[in-house]
Amino acid sequence: MKNRQTQTLRALTESAVMIALATVLSFIKIIDMPYGGSVTIASMLPVALISYRHGAKWGLTSATVYGVIQQLLGLSTLSWFTSWQSIVAIILLDYVVAFAVIGFAGIFRKSIKSQAIALAFGCFGVAILRYICHVISGATVWVGLSIPDYAALSFSFAYNATYMLPETIILLVVAVYVGSMVDFKATVPSRIKHGGTPANLGWIAPVSGLIAVIAIIADTVLVFQNIQDEDGNFVIESLANVNWTLVIAITAVGALIVGALLAIRGALAARAKNL
Repeated sequence: MKNRQTQTLRALTESAVMIALATVLSFIKIIDMPYGGSVTIASMLPVALISYRHGAKWGLTSATVYGVIQQLLGLSTLSWFTSWQSIVAIILLDYVVAFAVIGFAGIFRKSIKSQAIALAFGCFGVAILRYICHVISGATVWVGLSIPDYAALSFSFAYNATYMLPETIILLVVAVYVGSMVDFKATVPSRIKHGGTPANLGWIAPVSGLIAVIAIIADTVLVFQNIQDEDGNFVIESLANVNWTLVIAITAVGALIVGALLAIRGALAARAKNL
């Protein structure tokens, strides 16, 4: 009985801390879209970790609370609507449900042995679910306001993808790195010791992750500079003006550097193990 109470208290405390951390990260915006949505530094990950550590029950509860907090921070969006149906739809689709789905991020904990891969798949799945919520909201409630009446669904797909795509990529990069460094299945999260890996190679993983994130941020900024006009309005047609050659070059160089660093790390680790 006492052990169960201790586990509950630990889960409650960790949930509160992670919700607070996720909220703080949601304020650190790389890009802030004119009609809602932003690119952050993996702000969904703290809540996803609660789901991975303590299961869907705690994950869904924490994610729902996080969604409510996001709604309270975004109350100004409700001023665009007068009907209660539209207000309820916005609250659910753009906030409560859209963020509550993060609570499912731990569903691969038992089916996938690798913690980093399990977290990555879980985060990718909930990012897709969140994207679907925003697309539905844009193609229904926001039509005639930020979404044009013509081709509403395709416009909503495009608009929400412009921030959810880089948001998801950053989330996956950070999730894989954190998941490979910290054991979240332990009673108290602790650093994972990689057997056979020399201590002097420990810098390669964080540097590789940092390079990947920097490349993603650079690509995001390059794209977003061209899809907003002087008044800050979203102009999807301006995607044709993006310097895609530079975007592809940055992505390729970043991928090559990260791949080379990880290959070197693997080779040196294998060599040290055979000595």
